[in-house]
Amino acid sequence: MDNEEKMIVGITLGDSNGIGPEIILKTLADSEMLELCTPVIYGSGKVLSYHRKALDLPPIQYHVARHASEVRHGTINLINVVDGDTKIEMGKPSKIAGDISRQCLEAATRDLMRDDIDVLVTAPINKDNIQSELFKFNGHTDYLEAVAGEGHKALMVLCHEELRVALVTTHLPLARVPQAITTEAIVEKLKAFDHSLKRDFGLDAPRIAILALNPHAGENGLLGNEEKDVIAPAIAEALEQHKVLCFGPYAADGFFGNKMYRRFDGVLAMYHDQGLAPFKTLAMDEGVNFTAGLPFVRTSPDHGTGYDITGQNIASPVSFRHAIFTAIDIARHRAAWDEAYANPLRKLYHDRGRDNVVLDLTQDEEDEK
Repeated sequence: MDNEEKMIVGITLGDSNGIGPEIILKTLADSEMLELCTPVIYGSGKVLSYHRKALDLPPIQYHVARHASEVRHGTINLINVVDGDTKIEMGKPSKIAGDISRQCLEAATRDLMRDDIDVLVTAPINKDNIQSELFKFNGHTDYLEAVAGEGHKALMVLCHEELRVALVTTHLPLARVPQAITTEAIVEKLKAFDHSLKRDFGLDAPRIAILALNPHAGENGLLGNEEKDVIAPAIAEALEQHKVLCFGPYAADGFFGNKMYRRFDGVLAMYHDQGLAPFKTLAMDEGVNFTAGLPFVRTSPDHGTGYDITGQNIASPVSFRHAIFTAIDIARHRAAWDEAYANPLRKLYHDRGRDNVVLDLTQDEEDEK
């Protein structure tokens, strides 16, 4: 592939006291990465150098660019975006580290919105220490939806070769989950998930399993009524009105214990840990967090800042590497989908009543009559 054809992958530094710099350095140390894409790190040369020396990692050559217009293909690019203090305390959360992660994310998002980079891959942040007057979001997903989503709703999708899990609710206290589980919310997520499976993953007629909220799927109302009153109507509406091939609700424990997820293209979970706990058990090393539903592609590794192992040179870059691979694959799937559906054929027939199908004639054909 010619250099000019390679995708430009924006990479944010993440929490400077966590394993983000380590997994970035290890990922980009593989020269084959440059055969696949043009990486652009939004971060700090000082932070990367500190981590590299502390971990005794081999040196990496960067092209330092002032902004995305100066990016060079065939090499690793670094845009220094950090203003002020870069004090590093490996393995410890700090407001300085939170502010660094915010600056990197904001700079990369601006370039993403300007199409200066093709996809965005984010290293882990600490959702607490990033909070400030300038950042009041529960994480990457909420921030990107609000700042760059153009009115679209984000859908968190955890993906792996044999398992894709989407969530109805994300970073929400467990006590507030039941009131957030509505028929409307489930239908909205099912439609978004179905569209993403088709456009982003290239799947034709995907099958989606829906998990129950209560133990044993409510036991016919004995353990809760959400399955009968909320989830089942949502499944019926999505299937009948929106042609989404969805099935359930399934009790989560048996669903994963019996490996039923292998029969489906996607799984819609009701809340964060219901979906992520089994996903990370099955796919921790290679799992990827993908933000579906937005006008751009953003992925991240499916793990956190890893303070407990920071500075020990044992953090695995596999999930981060797969996040880059997945972002590129999804961008290519989207381009192919958009090209295929850019000029759809005129619909020849439409329903006029349940049993009365008539020709949908153009105005010229009407005039000829």
